[in-house]
Amino acid sequence: MPTFIWKGRTASGRVESGEMVAENQSEVLKALRTKKVIPVSVKPKPKDVSLVLFGGGKKLSTKELSIFTRQFATMINAGLALMDCLDTLKKQATKPGFKTVLTEVMEDIEGGATLADALARQKRTFSNLYINMVAAGEAGGALDTILLRLASYLEKTAEIIRKIKGAMIYPVMILLVTVGAVSILLLFVIPIFANMYSGMGAELPGLTKVIMDISSGLRKWWWLAGGIMVGLFIITRIYYRTSNGRLVIDRLMLRVPVFGDLLRKTALARFSRTLSTLLSSGVNILDALEITAKTSGNKVVENAIMNARASIKEGETIAAPLAVEKQVFPPMVIQMVSIGEATGGIDDMLNKVADFYESEVDQAVENLMAALEPIIIVVLGAVIGVIVVAMYLPIFKLASTFMGGE
Repeated sequence: MPTFIWKGRTASGRVESGEMVAENQSEVLKALRTKKVIPVSVKPKPKDVSLVLFGGGKKLSTKELSIFTRQFATMINAGLALMDCLDTLKKQATKPGFKTVLTEVMEDIEGGATLADALARQKRTFSNLYINMVAAGEAGGALDTILLRLASYLEKTAEIIRKIKGAMIYPVMILLVTVGAVSILLLFVIPIFANMYSGMGAELPGLTKVIMDISSGLRKWWWLAGGIMVGLFIITRIYYRTSNGRLVIDRLMLRVPVFGDLLRKTALARFSRTLSTLLSSGVNILDALEITAKTSGNKVVENAIMNARASIKEGETIAAPLAVEKQVFPPMVIQMVSIGEATGGIDDMLNKVADFYESEVDQAVENLMAALEPIIIVVLGAVIGVIVVAMYLPIFKLASTFMGGE
């Protein structure tokens, strides 16, 4: 929501000014008249470019949000007033953009909004899951408990993200080294051999000709090759932002050997943990499933959850429609959900499923690393080996001719 800078005169004639977060200028004028302030001027607050340029935006990482939530829960649990908690958190915030967010939240609460309503106006910072859980906590008078659950959920989510990113660092670094080494060979080393062989006048082996042609083409058309790669990346990104594109790419990602298994287990861990956290916090099943679907991170999983939600809305149990989505939900998850429904402890069962799949994610990360390392080394060795052999083949051929002539 935009922030407006206002200036006005009180009934006693004193001039006052300040800032107010509102949907539009009319809301600011209405609020000022309610406070018995005669508006003199109301202008939109200019955006601070430095927030964007120097990393002070409103978006927080999962880890930063989990730290904020844990501190918030601790202070609420200790008996501090809500506004005192927010004021303390604002003072210790390191990102200017997040300070602005907390300032706007406090202004909204002072204006009569609930904490959940105030957070809902900051959708770049707080997700629907976060907002709905806070709303459930306020309605049930257990905000501190809900915030602690939220903090635990965010910490576990951040840990999964950290493990997946950690697993990808090594392959990406090896890939960059491979591309760099091959580029140096093609752009700088092979031309030296090409100049040397051009004066020989002898027929070159086919493999040597192919490598030299690739080198010559790359040196001549490197800008076109770079442009094609950038263009393909941009087109893929644009296509992924469409509903059908995201579904197609996410489905392909799930079918990639080893990596697809990691993505599926990560999605199941997130589904189980999110749904369990929402249900245990008092959010109704239909809203909980909708929020869980939107935070699944995979369009195939999202569609499966939304299809199950539609069936549940018609009166079915939770386990039955999930069982239809066999591509996403394995029998173990269905069985655990079914037992949870029968015993009235579905949130506890989902927590156990989440614990299981989080440990499975650890194993899947190890499997991915174990599978990728030899593959990358073999590919790297093969590519560089082919280039080196291609360049030395004419020398071997010349040596064998010379030896045969003797």
